[in-house]
Amino acid sequence: MSRHPSARLSRHAGHAPGELVHIGETKTAEPRILLIEFSPEHYQETTFASLAASRTHQPGDGTLWLNVYGLQDVAMMAEIGRRFQLHPLVMEDVLNTHQRPKIEDYGDYIFIVTHVFDYHPASRTLSEEQISMVLGRNVVLTFQERPAGRFQPLRERLKNGIGQGRRLGAGYLAYSLLDVIVDQYFVTLDQLGDTVEELDTRLLAGQADGGTLARIHTLKMALLSLRRALWPLREAVMTLQHGDSALLDDETRVYLRDVYDHLVHLLETVDMQRDLIAGMVDLYISTQSNQMNRQMRFLTVIATLFMPLTLISSIYGMNFEYMPELHWKWGYFIVLGVMAAIAAAMGYLFKRWRWW
Repeated sequence: MSRHPSARLSRHAGHAPGELVHIGETKTAEPRILLIEFSPEHYQETTFASLAASRTHQPGDGTLWLNVYGLQDVAMMAEIGRRFQLHPLVMEDVLNTHQRPKIEDYGDYIFIVTHVFDYHPASRTLSEEQISMVLGRNVVLTFQERPAGRFQPLRERLKNGIGQGRRLGAGYLAYSLLDVIVDQYFVTLDQLGDTVEELDTRLLAGQADGGTLARIHTLKMALLSLRRALWPLREAVMTLQHGDSALLDDETRVYLRDVYDHLVHLLETVDMQRDLIAGMVDLYISTQSNQMNRQMRFLTVIATLFMPLTLISSIYGMNFEYMPELHWKWGYFIVLGVMAAIAAAMGYLFKRWRWW
């Protein structure tokens, strides 16, 4: 995940408001359109490789779910906007994949911007994708940067008629999509939490290495990105829950309360993990300081052991003519013995005092 998105955002500078410009990475080779039509009695999926193939299709009665994979085809996105009578600013936000999560009510439809994250434990990196959604009367549009399979279980439930999705229509489908997106945060946070606990265990065991601080910083930035996405999404869902839009019935708003509770839980988990990361930084600094102190204490003990030995040897290194000990037959061995005894006594005392 790039640390400097402003370099990409600058590509929109100079363009008129509402002018469609794709800002972000191209994450799929060819854009693809999937149309799902359903009602309590039927379900149908149709895949279009191009807009030309979709122009002759006549949708039936019921609810429409149009899912677009790949956002780089500006002409295709412009025609979708015209066909569903979306404001140019909405399509501009869809194509700008660095939007802040939000919900905007345009009367006839509601525009929703969300982000999903995937954590890769092997490389310890966090990838981000923007998913935009438009809820209209009997229609839901979703725009994804790439096909990741996140909504496949939801499609299977609709196809097999499991749950209330077919009966409650577009509003409940929008809730279900939000619920899938929020559930992905739990998966990502669980994986991040495992990495944080593993790193914390290594720190407590004194197994920190040269890359530990960099890994702590990477985890800190990942949690910051998650919090930056979750906080406005929580406020947006609360607005949707307490709003008065006719596109959502009272039964669906009850389900949105559950999504809001999940977001509160996620934010609390992110804050807890951030506190743990902050404590890990202090623990890392303390561990490094303690390790340096142990090394310095060991060197100090060695130097202290040699201080009296150096004093004795320096005395007998002086060039005085009259030094009685110089004429003793066993003087050399006596001095060596005294030096060894002093070193052994000091070493015993240091060991007893737990200086090493």
